[in-house]
Amino acid sequence: MTQFTSKAIEESFIRLLNERPLDKITIKDIVDDCGISRNTFYYHFQDITALLEHVLNADVERVLSQHLDMDSWEDGFISAARFALENKRLVYHIYNSVSRERVERYLYSIAGEVMRLYVSRITEQVEHAAHKKVFPEDQKMVVDFYKFALVGMILDWLNTGMKKDPEELIRRVGEIFHGNIEAALTRVAR
Repeated sequence: MTQFTSKAIEESFIRLLNERPLDKITIKDIVDDCGISRNTFYYHFQDITALLEHVLNADVERVLSQHLDMDSWEDGFISAARFALENKRLVYHIYNSVSRERVERYLYSIAGEVMRLYVSRITEQVEHAAHKKVFPEDQKMVVDFYKFALVGMILDWLNTGMKKDPEELIRRVGEIFHGNIEAALTRVAR
């Protein structure tokens, strides 16, 4: 029952965030939407900020626990960011509230994990083909570069009103930079 109630609170919160900004959502709105008492809400979450952290962290954990299709980092990122892509208004409402840094942390976590997995897979291929080693600090530099570039583009997309299709944007970036990760890892292999 407790898990069911917690899930109902999360779903109400997500539904409300898709309708309006975070700072316009109250605990009363959430409890009215899911038909529970304020005490029940407080049994599960300290406040709305704790609920927000829980929702974002749960999605990051979902990403970390699944085996992403890593044929391309683009597919991996789209798969990992499914929640954000399906709830664009929610992300926009959180980002344009006092919780901007939470959205940024969430995006960096997802982009970082996708790039880490992809770079790790490509590193194995490069090392096998070149009979050389790619050192962890070089892998990390490649991961960080692409993580920051990807999140920067997404933040720009949020700041400019989310007019472009995010999947199309990610695929276009992938097309433009196709082969660069492999080339970078090949260059630093020793």
